[in-house]
Amino acid sequence: MKYIADLHIHSKYSLATSKNTNIQNLTKQAKIKGVDILGTGDFTHPLWLKELKRSLEPAEPGLFKPKKLETRYILSAEISSIYSKNDKTRKIHNIILAPSFKIVEKINRELKKIGNLKSDGRPILKLDAKELAKIVLNASKDCLIIPAHIWTPWYSLLGSKSGFNSIEECFEEYTKYIYAVETGLSADPEMCWKCSFLDKTALISNSDSHSPKKIGREATLFEGNKISYNLIRGAIKNASPNALKKKNKKLDLEIKKTIEFFPQEGKYHWDGHRKCDISLNPEQSLKYNNICPRCGKPLTIGVMNRVLQLADRKTKPKHTTPFQKLIPLEDIIIDSLNVKSRTKKAEEQYNNLINNIGNEISILTEAKIEDIKKASTDKIGEGIERARKQNIFLQPGYDGEFGKIDIFKDPQKQKTKQNQNTLF
Repeated sequence: MKYIADLHIHSKYSLATSKNTNIQNLTKQAKIKGVDILGTGDFTHPLWLKELKRSLEPAEPGLFKPKKLETRYILSAEISSIYSKNDKTRKIHNIILAPSFKIVEKINRELKKIGNLKSDGRPILKLDAKELAKIVLNASKDCLIIPAHIWTPWYSLLGSKSGFNSIEECFEEYTKYIYAVETGLSADPEMCWKCSFLDKTALISNSDSHSPKKIGREATLFEGNKISYNLIRGAIKNASPNALKKKNKKLDLEIKKTIEFFPQEGKYHWDGHRKCDISLNPEQSLKYNNICPRCGKPLTIGVMNRVLQLADRKTKPKHTTPFQKLIPLEDIIIDSLNVKSRTKKAEEQYNNLINNIGNEISILTEAKIEDIKKASTDKIGEGIERARKQNIFLQPGYDGEFGKIDIFKDPQKQKTKQNQNTLF
């Protein structure tokens, strides 16, 4: 059995999120997207926690489900830690996974002593990431701490603005409990493979969605005969390149691949200065000494540049988990219809495909192109085929600005500065 999991999302109680984010709408979208296991997000928020307890019932050990429905949920939250360490302000986001409401309540009791959990579904705490790990693991050794979107400039473990240069520098003696990191929308596993110190951790992907319709844009595919919290935890723990190298038996549940955004489409793939409409690749930034050539202020150093700063090899590790890059179906349809945003016609085409072919991830990854064309249009089918073959035009995002994808523009005609970065 295959299980697609999206373990990092947010509720309506997080800032800048859709107010229709509830269990009912999340479950509906999970079925449409093809997501089998969802993180609850925001279990630290008292109102959302109350809603989770009311809406979910126990399923397999450590997992939950809405009454009479099949989508599974795993208790999750994201914590924003802002603190000073080694004479520098650090801003780190970490995902927490927990196996029970009882353990969640233990974690919340300790975090409540440090900051206000009611103000934001993703609470901002003056708390060293190492101390967060200590609190969570003291609540239960079965919890997982997963650094979120590790390369994002402003709020991540390895970010250029407020992060560290290694996992050890951040978590110190708790590094041995960091079994996985999240690549984030602006990076993919191929970029992470440039850094040998990440061989100790699995690379997982999640949507970090702020609305139900964004779930599944990145995800992790598990495969096995059964699921439970501990099996998911074990699969994550045993999916690093180093663990795969030592693997000597088949596990009950394993990570088979991750589903990725094209990283160029992420908000921070390249360097830049949004106010000045300046977007630069790492080589160009070096030419300008990382200073905006228009206003003279420092550039926001993006993910690609930061990866190259910490990279220590040119060959990928021998044992890795496969990954697949996808473009959201809605974006393909909009581009195929040559409109700028979702229209009634685009919505009709989307619904036709879901109703006649199956869920979005299966349409994007494995459905026959002929069947897709029959259920929609030839051009939509061509768009999905081009996306699968990565025969597309990419204009990288920078400094908080999403990148742009043009599916039907010849990628060979891109300007040099817009070429995809081939790492290996």
